[in-house]
Amino acid sequence: MSLIAPFRGLRPAAGRGAEVLAPPYDVLNTAEARERAAGKPWSFLHISKPEIDLPADTDPYSPTVYAKAAENLQKTIEAGLLIRDDAPCYYAYRLIMGEHQQTGLVAGASVADYDTNRIRKHEFTRPVKEDDRVNQIDAVNAQTGPVLLAYPDAPEVDQILAAAMQTAPALDVTADDGIQHTLWVIDDAQALAQLTDAFNAMHALYIADGHHRSAAASRIAKMRDNQQGSAYFLSVIFPAHQMKIFDYNRVIKDLHDLEPSQFLAAVEQNFQLEPSAVPVKPAQPGEFGMYMDGQWFKLTLNADLMPNDDPVARLDVSRLARYLIEPVLGISDPRRDDRIDFVGGIRGLAGLEKRVDSGEMAVAFSLFATSMQDLMAVADNNDVMPPKSTWFEPKLADGVVSYVLD
Repeated sequence: MSLIAPFRGLRPAAGRGAEVLAPPYDVLNTAEARERAAGKPWSFLHISKPEIDLPADTDPYSPTVYAKAAENLQKTIEAGLLIRDDAPCYYAYRLIMGEHQQTGLVAGASVADYDTNRIRKHEFTRPVKEDDRVNQIDAVNAQTGPVLLAYPDAPEVDQILAAAMQTAPALDVTADDGIQHTLWVIDDAQALAQLTDAFNAMHALYIADGHHRSAAASRIAKMRDNQQGSAYFLSVIFPAHQMKIFDYNRVIKDLHDLEPSQFLAAVEQNFQLEPSAVPVKPAQPGEFGMYMDGQWFKLTLNADLMPNDDPVARLDVSRLARYLIEPVLGISDPRRDDRIDFVGGIRGLAGLEKRVDSGEMAVAFSLFATSMQDLMAVADNNDVMPPKSTWFEPKLADGVVSYVLD
C-alpha cells in the first residue's frame, strides 16, 4: 500500500465555502460553537458539533449527537452545499495568517503506516476522546476532521504544489479570524503519480496535531476490516520547514505554600533571575519569562543543566517542569493536576498577565517555542512529549475537504 492516496473529496460547491467552513471541532466548546453557528444553517459546526442543534442538557457523547451529525451532513449534501469529486484527487491547501503562509497536500494517509509508526506520533491519547472520534466517524461514514501532518524536505512535492496553485482555486475563503483558506484540485494523472511516488520515497511522516483522529481512524479500519475506504485517513501534510509552532505557556494557581520571597529563592537554585521592566518573550532555549505580583522576570537555566542528548529532556517544557514546576511548585502530573493550566502563545503575553492579575493564578511562565526539529526527534526516538508542548497556528478549517469511507 502507498503511504498516501488520492480520494474523492467531499467539499463545498463553488461559491459556498464561506457558508460551510468552520473552526476545528476541538477548539470550541458547545456554547461557543452554538454562538458561532447562529444564523449560519450550513456551518460545518452543525456536523462537527451537532449537539448545538439538540437541547442544551444533551450529553455531547450520546448516540443522538452522532446521529444528528449524520443527519446534518446528509442535509448539507442534499441541499447542494457539498459536492463530491467524480474521481480520486489530491488537493493543495494554502493557509495565510498575516505575513505567514504555508501550503500542504490534502491526501488519504495510510492507516497501515500509522500502525507501524512510519506515520510517527509524539503524544498519548485519552480513551474518551478516541471513542468520541470513533463514534463520529462511524456515524457519518466519513472523516471530517483532518489530521495535521508534516513531511521532511521534499522540493519535488513543493514544486508540484506550487504548479497547482497557478490554476484557479476551487475555494478561497477568509474566515472570521482573518485566516485565508485556499484550495486547489489536483487531478492531473501525472501529478497524482508523481506525488504518490514522492511520498512513498519518504522514510516517515509526522503527526503535528490530530493524534485522537488518527488513532480513531486506525480503530475504524479494524472495525471495518480495512474496507469501504477505511484503510486511509484524512490528512493535510505540510512541509515541516513551513509550519509555525507557537509557545505553549504555563499558569499556576498558587506558590505551594511558599511566601513570594521563599519561592524566588527556590527558583534561584537552578535559574539566574533578573527582574524585567517589560514582558519577557524568551529568545532562545533555556530562557523563560515569569510573571507574578505585577512583575516580570527573565529566568535563564543554569548552564550546567542545559546539555542533554535525550530529545524529550532537552525540551524547554521538560526543563521547566524538571527544575521548577515539579520540585518547587509540587506539580508532578500536569495531565491531572488542576493547579496548572496552559495558555497558547497565540494569546500573547497579555493573556498570561490577565490570568495572574485577575487573582485566578499566582504565577505564569512564558517559554521558547518547541521547534519542528525537536518534535521530529522525539517522534523518531519513539518517545512522547509532555502535555501541551506545541501550539500550531494557523489552524486547519473543518469542511474544506472531507473523506467519505466508501
